[in-house]
Amino acid sequence: MVAFLIACIIVEITPGPNMATLAALTLARGLRPGLFAVAGVALGLATMGALAILGLAAIVTEVPALYGVLRWTGFLYLLWLAWEIWRQPGEAGGGLDAQAGPGGLFWRGFLTNVLNPKAAVFFITVLPTFVPEGSASEVRATTWVYATAYVGIATAIHTVIVLAAARLQGVLGRSTGIARFRAVLAALLVGVAGWLLWATRL
Repeated sequence: MVAFLIACIIVEITPGPNMATLAALTLARGLRPGLFAVAGVALGLATMGALAILGLAAIVTEVPALYGVLRWTGFLYLLWLAWEIWRQPGEAGGGLDAQAGPGGLFWRGFLTNVLNPKAAVFFITVLPTFVPEGSASEVRATTWVYATAYVGIATAIHTVIVLAAARLQGVLGRSTGIARFRAVLAALLVGVAGWLLWATRL
């Protein structure tokens, strides 16, 4: 279990779509909107974990056409998020600065994970390697515990990211500093999108 928890921490502190979008959203909108997005991310991870445990996520990876649609949809969605992050405050449409309500921010976080094929791959291929052998019921019960632990660790780390971004918002101010930092996050997200597309190829 300890090895799995360490693996979870390493996975979550590695730069990825969650880190970039949560940081950018918090810089643009503040602490409370960032926390709404964290809740959506948590539900997205929990959904992917449940689908994997029930065997539904494995079906996606075994059907090339369906898996391909998921990969490319996720890739394009991440590029769209990068575009929103890069856009400057006050432009038409507003990007991440648009006054989306709590529900919109929540579902943004949810979709970031549901459209991320890497999350399904983690639950299908990585998590099971840490689960001790046993009867089918024991393995399934343990897998639920591990999946829950992963979601808990991920949510805690995402919350820290949002809190840090909220403090950074005050340091950078609301003009040039934030705009530059968001440009860096947008570039990072484009790189992550390309890496995920390459890493999740069959």
